[in-house]
Amino acid sequence: MIDVLKAGQQTRRREHVNAKRQSCIQEMSAEDHAAVETMLIDYDTDIESIPYTAPPGEEGAEFSHEGGEYEVFQGLAQQMADLSGFHYIDPHTRGDRINVQNANWDLQMEGLVRAYLDYRMQDNGDGMSSVLSDDDTLRDDADTLILQNIELVNIFSRKFALLQPLASHRFPNESLIYHGYLGCSPLHPTVAISLRTLAAYQQSHRTCPQFSVQAQCKALCHLHDIPYQPYLNTQFSDAYDVYLEILHRVDSLIKAALKRDTQDWCLLNSCPCCCYKLDDKDNMTFEWLATINGNDSLKRWSSSIYGTSPRDDSQTRHSDYWLHRANIDQFQLNGAQPHEQDPTDDWEDVVQSDSAPFNCVDHWRNAGPEARKCMFSVFDESGIFIVACRHQFILLVCDMVKSGKLSKYPLTILDHLLNVYGKNGGIAYDIGCAFSKTLANSCLGPQACELNLRLMVGAFHGHAHNRRCQIDWHPMYIEGTGHTEGEGCEHVFSSSNELAHSTRHATPFHQHQTIEQHFAFWDDDKYAALSTFLQNHYREALTAIQTLTSELSSLEGVLNLTHTNFVSFHKEERSYLDGLKEPPVKDRVSVRYVQALDEVDVRQKEWNTAREAANQALVDIHVGGYQEMHTTINQARIRVDGSYSKLQNAEAMASHLEIQLGIDKQWEIDSKPYRQFHQEASLLTYHTALNDLERLVMMRLFELSKLSLSGMGYKLRQQISKALQRRSQAIRNALSRFNLQAAALVPPRPQLTWKDIVEYSFLGKFDLLRQSRSDIRTLDWTKPAHREATVKYFKLQCACEEIQRLNIEIRRLCTAIHDEELTVNATINSLLVSNKPVGLELQRQWRSRAAINAAHLFRLDQIMSQAGFSGKRGLGTRLNGTSSHEPERMMATSTISTTDEQSGGDNLEHEEQEQNVEDFADFLASVVE
Repeated sequence: MIDVLKAGQQTRRREHVNAKRQSCIQEMSAEDHAAVETMLIDYDTDIESIPYTAPPGEEGAEFSHEGGEYEVFQGLAQQMADLSGFHYIDPHTRGDRINVQNANWDLQMEGLVRAYLDYRMQDNGDGMSSVLSDDDTLRDDADTLILQNIELVNIFSRKFALLQPLASHRFPNESLIYHGYLGCSPLHPTVAISLRTLAAYQQSHRTCPQFSVQAQCKALCHLHDIPYQPYLNTQFSDAYDVYLEILHRVDSLIKAALKRDTQDWCLLNSCPCCCYKLDDKDNMTFEWLATINGNDSLKRWSSSIYGTSPRDDSQTRHSDYWLHRANIDQFQLNGAQPHEQDPTDDWEDVVQSDSAPFNCVDHWRNAGPEARKCMFSVFDESGIFIVACRHQFILLVCDMVKSGKLSKYPLTILDHLLNVYGKNGGIAYDIGCAFSKTLANSCLGPQACELNLRLMVGAFHGHAHNRRCQIDWHPMYIEGTGHTEGEGCEHVFSSSNELAHSTRHATPFHQHQTIEQHFAFWDDDKYAALSTFLQNHYREALTAIQTLTSELSSLEGVLNLTHTNFVSFHKEERSYLDGLKEPPVKDRVSVRYVQALDEVDVRQKEWNTAREAANQALVDIHVGGYQEMHTTINQARIRVDGSYSKLQNAEAMASHLEIQLGIDKQWEIDSKPYRQFHQEASLLTYHTALNDLERLVMMRLFELSKLSLSGMGYKLRQQISKALQRRSQAIRNALSRFNLQAAALVPPRPQLTWKDIVEYSFLGKFDLLRQSRSDIRTLDWTKPAHREATVKYFKLQCACEEIQRLNIEIRRLCTAIHDEELTVNATINSLLVSNKPVGLELQRQWRSRAAINAAHLFRLDQIMSQAGFSGKRGLGTRLNGTSSHEPERMMATSTISTTDEQSGGDNLEHEEQEQNVEDFADFLASVVE
């Protein structure tokens, strides 16, 4: 019997058969699935309702080789989202993506360092690794990730290649570095930049700070004939960051092998002439000399100023230059940032006080109150504060955070220097005179006094200080400074200012990275020129001694003076300037009262003249000219009313001063008290004319210096030239007013000529004119010839001190070079056995250092061979240091001593000179290569 299915049963049966058919079809391969579809179509079966699911392992088989399916799907998904009104918002920020990227790089960094050392070890000179060694085997297992279609970018080439990784490589970038390239992403690189390109950019950016990543990318695009795209900057920057990190880790391995990774090692060994102290009795007044200053050119724009999220970066700086902000904030005054106390910025000039006799605060903004040292809120970092040694090596750096040159920055630096270098130090600062009080009142005051720290003002900035300040703070008048100018920071800033345009909008990490690279190259450059510095200074000091000795001998004979007189003149000038006091408040009010009486007398005469002119005008009016009569009467009335109003104001001022002074009866003209203070009033007018003349002269000097600055535009240069032409006439007018007031004094003051004004180069020359209330021209120390001879005497003393210091520094440099050579060679031999890649890298780096040392020895030999050399020859022993190479040291010392005996102490052995010449030639050859 045949069962007849009802409609509902038929539907369920059909669904069961379809489900079974779908299950079987899903397990088929793609080819079988296509055959079944063809069969069903032949029997007119509807296949549109049959869902299709790719079998396991063939999910991507339907994608075409041309690609584009994923992009089509993304476009379709975006259209559906636009229609529905729902959008997916990525919660990850830029900082999150950078942190993930950095974490992926850190995960493989040790392998990258090993691959880099392998690359350097097998580099055959053309940037590509040589043939595989016996220990290197290619991976041929099934899990091998072959780097296919990788775009390799070099300076002059760009190609797509396939790279086979080694068995020891876990990440793609290990294989890329092994072949001389570095990928732009940590896990799935598609573009790789050659290590030589990155190294070339590093050196180019160091020598030319204005050469940025963007400029490098544009240059590569032009060389490879492709259009420039902004995303290329990001790719190159990411690869460059990883490249610098690899170099840093390699340097860390080398420093650990050389035992140079201890705390403050760089600070204690950066400059061998300053820090490599020997076991000799040097007897120097200053054991170490340095200069500190701040610079606001390297400001960094706040990334959140436009309402966007801050561009934070988890990467940290690596060098030993930087001081941490937490240490700096320990010296914060008043417990709050100055910009929170006073909303005004630091760009308003301080009003100069005419009453104070000697006040450097009026001339220097960073010597003013802390509350005025503010910075615009658009900057996160407002600049840097640095300290450099006498030979311009960078010692320490700290950020100035949203402020001007606060006292906490130099205090933090001095605290670190005192703890590391110890006693008998000298620090030059452009406001050293005013900062000495801040230091004495701080918590560092007792320590600085105990360690005999001496502050001074740099030679360049010292010219803008008053004469009284120069006597105590200028290096020329401080015993033991030699020819130390105290302006090393200005030399550093003249170079680092070129980094401003490339770091202004950078992240904190990239700003510090750029500054670190620049300062590292600066120190390398200064070390390479160290012997040149010593040679030039020695030659200049010897020339100065010879010239000044001859000139002083002539002057002493003509002026009948001795060295004792010059010291006495200096003391007398200090005593005279110390004796200058501000007049009492009552006397100053009395002077103002005399000026008010003179003004009352002038206004009275003007009023009388106006009334007489009005009466005469009424008499001379013609009859019938009504309009003319009206105009004449109005003019006469206005003149009389105006002069009478001025007279009332003058009388009111005089009455007010009479109340302050307690005067019952107004002073009469030519009375005794009037004559007494009238002279003071004339002196005050004289000072006003002198201040005006001084201001114009200083503006002329500053603008003349600007004309010679590099990088100044043509239009600005032309504007300054025109301003100088106009100011020259203004100076002549001010000079005429000054001479008029000088002649009115009793006794008359010395007048100036245009030639005198042109030769004035610093403010100290104006101070003697300003502060003289009596005629001091009869004193010996004020005579021009005596003053010139005194200056020559102190310059001669500085030249002798410079020779003494250079003799010590030359011996230190010779010993440091010898000890370094022994230490490094021993370390290289040890590493070649225990860690060959690191040993070969150290050997490669030492090759360049040895060439520079050979040039040093060549120049030092020239210094010691000249007739005027007075220092010790041979090698010394480092203070508190033990050497494991005493036999080699004794042999080298005995060789030099024997040479000295044979040559009479004037020349070295001829063979040694030839060896130095050969070493210097090798150095030049290495530079050319």
